[in-house]
Amino acid sequence: MLYVKEIFKSIQGEGFYTGKNAVFVRFTGCNLWNGKNKDRLNSQCSFCDTDFIGTDGINGGTFDEKSLVEKINLVWNKTFSNNKKYVILTGGEPMLQVTHYLVESLKKIGFFVALETNGTFQTSNIPFDWVCVSPKNMMSWQQREGDEVKVIFPQHNLNLDIIKKMKFRYFFLQPMDGSKKQVNTWNTINYCKSHKPWFPSFQIHKTLNIR
Repeated sequence: MLYVKEIFKSIQGEGFYTGKNAVFVRFTGCNLWNGKNKDRLNSQCSFCDTDFIGTDGINGGTFDEKSLVEKINLVWNKTFSNNKKYVILTGGEPMLQVTHYLVESLKKIGFFVALETNGTFQTSNIPFDWVCVSPKNMMSWQQREGDEVKVIFPQHNLNLDIIKKMKFRYFFLQPMDGSKKQVNTWNTINYCKSHKPWFPSFQIHKTLNIR
């Protein structure tokens, strides 16, 4: 069974496909933080801004692959029926649950299937159309190639000079949210100006006050 926090329609607010209509499938659970605030500071991803605990979000629940594909398709068709189908599998950490069969089933009904992962699991055995890796630690990072790498900036556990030599098509820096967001945004822009191939990514869905 697959445990899903929520399934919702929005636009992609980050990275290469910013502004594109999408259905987001947020899977429950993560291997870098248990989602509990009391344990945040001791986690490998202490700055996470996502609620991925449980299955109580919009359209959330427990699914088998077939019923999940049907639900995703239903959510898409309610709003985006005239556009090319685009689904983003995210979390938490979706690679804890996503299967080859699920991705193939989505592709068979016309979905472009994108993955957002922390990179601690290899994805080569699953036929994603787009892989976005957002790493949190050089030591636990396994998936070191893909379509885009999106580094939350700043992070002291990552070496940007090493990362920029990896086999990604696009390299994004995204300012860390929180009390220092303005400073982080300024520093992100300045770093990208002088360090190719890094390019800034901003969470425009937050600016527009949408999910």
